[in-house]
This record gives sequence, C-alpha cells and structure tokens, in this order.
Amino acid sequence: MSFIIIYITHASKENAQQIADHLIEKKMVACANIFPIQSAYWWKGKVENDNEWVSIVKTIPSMWDNLQKEIEHIHPYEVPCIMKIEAEANKAYEEWIFSTVNSER
Repeated sequence: MSFIIIYITHASKENAQQIADHLIEKKMVACANIFPIQSAYWWKGKVENDNEWVSIVKTIPSMWDNLQKEIEHIHPYEVPCIMKIEAEANKAYEEWIFSTVNSER
C-alpha cells in the first residue's frame, strides 16, 4: 500500500497554511508539513531568488487528479509547483492516510 506526497511552493506561510487547511478540511489530504525555503528559478527571462514556503501534503494515489485541479484553482501563482512523489511508509501510517482521505470524491 503506497501513498503520494505532493510538494507545493507558496509565496507566504499564510498562503501555504490556507491551502493546507483547505485540502485537509475537504479530506483530500491526511496532513501537511509547512516550512520555509530559499528558491532560485528562471521566470520571464531572468533568474529570480525568493524566500518561499513549501507544503508537503500526503494523500492516496487516486486523489492525484482532483487534488492537482483543486490546488491549481485556489493557488495564487500563475504557474504553481505541484509535484507528485510516490512514497511508502510504515504500515500503520499508510493505513492512517488511507482511512483519513475521502476517496469518494
């Protein structure tokens, strides 16, 4: 039984928390971790360096398509980073994720 981790970048801690709370309340994800990062990237022809925030949310594989659409709908970035990573963990943790996420969407 594997699950997926979704890595999402945000402009602020508040935005990261709002999106995480929204996804948790809708039972699309079981939980989220939020932390600051320093980002360097190409944007509109030049290199940008910014302080950003990352949220890492855990969910079930069948939620990927709906979750991606939901994040794109509510995220303020023109091109948000929404990255899926397949993961495995201890059995009890994986069972908790599957029992927490509403797969009836």
